Amino acid sequence: MPVTAFFHDATLHLIAMPTKLRQRRQAWLVLIASTLAFTVCFMVWMMFGVLGIPVGRMLQLSATEVGLMMGLPILTGSLVRMPLGLWTDRSDGRRLMVCMLALAIPALWSLTFATAYWQFLLAGGVIGLVGGVFAVGTPYVAYWFDRSQQGMAMGVFGAGNVGAALNQLVAPVLLVGFGWAAVPQMYAALMLLTVIVFWGLSYPAPPKAHKPPMRWRQQMRLLLEPKVLRYCQYYSVVFGGFVALALWLVQHYVGEYRLNIRNAALLAVLFTLPSGLMRGVGGVLADRYGAHSVTWWVLWVSWICLFLLSYPPTDLVIHTDGGGLSLQLGLGVRWFTVLVMVLGIAWSFGRASVFKYISEDYPDSIGAVTGVVSMVGGLAGFALPVLFGMLLDATGIRSSAFMVLYAWVWLSLIWMYWAEMRRTDVVQRKADARG
Repeated sequence: MPVTAFFHDATLHLIAMPTKLRQRRQAWLVLIASTLAFTVCFMVWMMFGVLGIPVGRMLQLSATEVGLMMGLPILTGSLVRMPLGLWTDRSDGRRLMVCMLALAIPALWSLTFATAYWQFLLAGGVIGLVGGVFAVGTPYVAYWFDRSQQGMAMGVFGAGNVGAALNQLVAPVLLVGFGWAAVPQMYAALMLLTVIVFWGLSYPAPPKAHKPPMRWRQQMRLLLEPKVLRYCQYYSVVFGGFVALALWLVQHYVGEYRLNIRNAALLAVLFTLPSGLMRGVGGVLADRYGAHSVTWWVLWVSWICLFLLSYPPTDLVIHTDGGGLSLQLGLGVRWFTVLVMVLGIAWSFGRASVFKYISEDYPDSIGAVTGVVSMVGGLAGFALPVLFGMLLDATGIRSSAFMVLYAWVWLSLIWMYWAEMRRTDVVQRKADARG
């Protein structure tokens, strides 16, 4: 190599180094700021999981009506995810996130003046729009990192689900100390502070060297693709189930184990907190072992936990030669909490692995596909609490909520086996050996 060419390449390398370091620093600041913003958004999104209990008592609502009030914010936040995901591929995710955060502030404050059921539903529907931040933040964060690190980045961002645990810690304290109206007031102030911090730490999205983004009709056609439908099904379990239980668990503890709302919320945190914090670990596992392997084991762990959680408290009398032998079957509060904690951790891994699927199969349209999959998962998070309430009103069996989730996991396992597991090398080698 000529001496001049050597020095030319060395000079270019030295010039490029500060640029790479600056981009790397910006990427991590964006990840930190976005995760913080998503955490607060999730905290607000889950607010009715605690607030719904005193409001339901005040308005004398049925379990179905309480379930609807809890689930309506999830519905509105889910419905906007498709257009927001598409929009993020076309524009700057930073500005979109700020707009979504700012929109929730007046809605939260107006909730303090609500006195009728329809007013809580209306305010909750507007507040729920912050749930769309996930469809904006996921591609916004992913575009800052190389494909080999996107599972980690999206997993760390998704750890903002820990906001559900923060809500269960903060809301009961505010509720007991200052009344239910203090909860939306404090959350409005927190959201305003988050807008300021996020804007100060984040940067405009980097230019995307991809093919032109999808159009609306193309995004709608994604719902007909078998891969996307499978990812929707998986995500409806690991995210829809998480949202539903995050909303429902406090009420379950109060009704099933006769705990007060503060103790019930503290136990519910053992489900939501690990489930939020471990999502980053799930992203790392998906990067290392693949989305398929992680999702497969997540579904099997879910199946075992939900099988045990589904069994209602039962008294059995066995007739023996010496008379009747009475047995009591059921989960005490301790083992119930252990099982839901394991379930939450498994689902955190699953939420990360589903989006690893998306970054691998649709690298040029992460926002559009994320919008579709997260919308379906969110719709499940809306429908499940309503269904839980309807079944509780109809049967009086509180474990019926876990029966529904158990059946939903069964469907996912069967679908995954027929679509993916039969095509693995191990299964193929066994089939060839038999032939």
